[in-house]
Amino acid sequence: QVQLVETGGGLVQTGGSLRLSCAASGRFASINAMRWYRQAPGKQRELVATISVGSTSNYADSVKGRFAISRDAAKNTVYLQMTSLKPEDTAVYFCNVEIRGVSGSIAHYWGQGTQVTVSS
Repeated sequence: QVQLVETGGGLVQTGGSLRLSCAASGRFASINAMRWYRQAPGKQRELVATISVGSTSNYADSVKGRFAISRDAAKNTVYLQMTSLKPEDTAVYFCNVEIRGVSGSIAHYWGQGTQVTVSS
């Protein structure tokens, strides 16, 4: 069984910074792409950032230049460093990890979500 545990959300003022972490544990062969999504009240979940196995990253236009995604292969962990936060960044943030099981099958797993609130 694979588990993802997120940490790092909280309340911050406009212009502040937060770092989110998402650690995968359990029995699996490897981790492929890792992603962060967010969902604001009344809105659809949106993709924020993606990082590949080779650490190539992509970002939503709304966060480019402010957010940075990274990964630590040894810790099976993905991070999201968020700077210059704005009230519109307020949302529940979810990590999504593509994992190859020991049988070779690939599945996507979600973290439990962590609340980020940016006050104006």
